Amino acid sequence: MENKSIFDLETVYLDDENNAIVLLDQTLLPNEIKYLHLTTQPEIWEAIKELRVRGAPAIGITAAYGAYLGVKNSSLDEFEPFYVVFKSVKQYLASARPTAVNLFWALDKMESCLLANQQRPIEEIIHTLHDQAEEIKAEDIRTNKAIGEYGLSVIQPGWGILTHCNAGSLATGKYGTATAPMYLGQERGYNLKVFADETRPLLQGARLTTFELAAAGIDVTLICDNMAATVMKKGWIQAVFVGCDRVAANGDTANKIGTAGVAILAHEYGIPFYVCAPSSTIDMATPTGDQIEIELRKPEEIYKKWYAKPMAPEQGVKFYNPAFDVTDAKYITGIITELGIARPPYSQTLLQIFEKKR
Repeated sequence: MENKSIFDLETVYLDDENNAIVLLDQTLLPNEIKYLHLTTQPEIWEAIKELRVRGAPAIGITAAYGAYLGVKNSSLDEFEPFYVVFKSVKQYLASARPTAVNLFWALDKMESCLLANQQRPIEEIIHTLHDQAEEIKAEDIRTNKAIGEYGLSVIQPGWGILTHCNAGSLATGKYGTATAPMYLGQERGYNLKVFADETRPLLQGARLTTFELAAAGIDVTLICDNMAATVMKKGWIQAVFVGCDRVAANGDTANKIGTAGVAILAHEYGIPFYVCAPSSTIDMATPTGDQIEIELRKPEEIYKKWYAKPMAPEQGVKFYNPAFDVTDAKYITGIITELGIARPPYSQTLLQIFEKKR
């Protein structure tokens, strides 16, 4: 990363000439920068499932490219059998992870594009799918910058900002969601002091957030998850910014495990807690957080993934490893979208956001 910006590292892009998705393998960061060239559907599915690409927006972009590549070289010349193949590709990619709504949003957008063009020749339909996938990425970059502008409007120069997990440039097309205000603040001389939770068990905060913020020259301090209360009590934190994987209609928000605890602590210490969420992450069909399916992951991530030897007995111990938790809407000061900041009551203000979108 010497003499390079984090924005020189593109998280995911399409190599159309070689029928490949090229993505930065985030499981290897920060120690190795390696790009993968994915050409088959099982490779794309595995990359999403195993967090080689992660972050709701980046997952959506990858899925859109995957849907396009899944039908790009079809020899079919009639719409109905072509659509059957597309539906099979879509269903397969959608099964990779259950919680991040952007995965399904992007695939649905690709299907809507296909159906809107079904009267055209198959070759032209494939071309429109390519353009739609690229637009999903371009839209994400525009969205993130707008989130950054709205986020910057609620903080002041010199503030301490706490973030959890990685909702940064690595999780999106560019800028990130929760980190977008930090990047824009850096450009404008805000001199923000960022505290990054390590985010166990997969250490996205340690491996990814500190990696990209440090590369951008931002003042960043890594803390263990259980140190958040201490830095808050010391008065070092003036706001919390986190990303999310799904927002329910009532404002309940699913994000990386540990986020709910940070929100409760922020509430206790009177610190504003903001969720940075593209409008595509808002799921008005899910009434509350109780209906959000929470992905359960392998026990090994907790006790031996990062260790030379197991750090817990492998016999006689049960393990529970949810990838996400749900932060109740009552702990959220505002949900920052590209269309404005929704505040309580969320059942009304999130609808207003959707009215703006329409």
